[in-house]
Amino acid sequence: MMKKIILITGGNRGIGLEICRQLCLAGHQVILGSRRFENGKKAVKSLGLSMDVQQLEVTNKADISQVAKYIETTYGHLDVLINNAGILVGEAGVLEPDFDVVTNTLNVNFYGAWKTSLGMLPLLKKSSDGRIINMSSSMGSLNEMGNNKTGHAGYRISKTALNALTILLSNELQGAIKVNTMSPGWVKTDMGGAGADRSLAEGADTAVWLATAEVIPNGKFVKDRAIVEW
Repeated sequence: MMKKIILITGGNRGIGLEICRQLCLAGHQVILGSRRFENGKKAVKSLGLSMDVQQLEVTNKADISQVAKYIETTYGHLDVLINNAGILVGEAGVLEPDFDVVTNTLNVNFYGAWKTSLGMLPLLKKSSDGRIINMSSSMGSLNEMGNNKTGHAGYRISKTALNALTILLSNELQGAIKVNTMSPGWVKTDMGGAGADRSLAEGADTAVWLATAEVIPNGKFVKDRAIVEW
């Protein structure tokens, strides 16, 4: 197995932390990106594992630049970027939106992933097998959204936009870096709630597979290691 250098945004809790745990146990060099450095350090300590921690607020250009410089100096390249950082706030549908909430959601879930991807692109291009994995959701699937789905408009739109970004990045990079988006399913996290039907391990599985499998798709929407409809 080739040891990969992997950056996970929003890695200090929930699915992100579980992805970090699984990848670290598999022998990869994990760089855990956390909006607050101290939260990232506490998360790593709770696992009892050794991994790198970097302060990374995905809406902060200075943070992205600093992390990119650190990775270049320390490792020379980046093999995998997992854009996991995301928020789910507000339940309003499209008829009565709180546009402050919608804007904040787009800033983190969509623009954050876009900015971080561009910031890490030069490092990913130095890898022999560069990959970007965007953490989306079935709530952003146009295929599923048509089934009388309502509410959480800002979140849904942010994930639909992230899916579009995946396709566009994949098209423009033309295979030089593989770009996919994925749905973890409904996972028991602070975001998903206790009533969710999937464990953290199940939610992290597809991300770990996309990061490490020898053969993966490119420019696709993936769930449970299988391509699904947009």
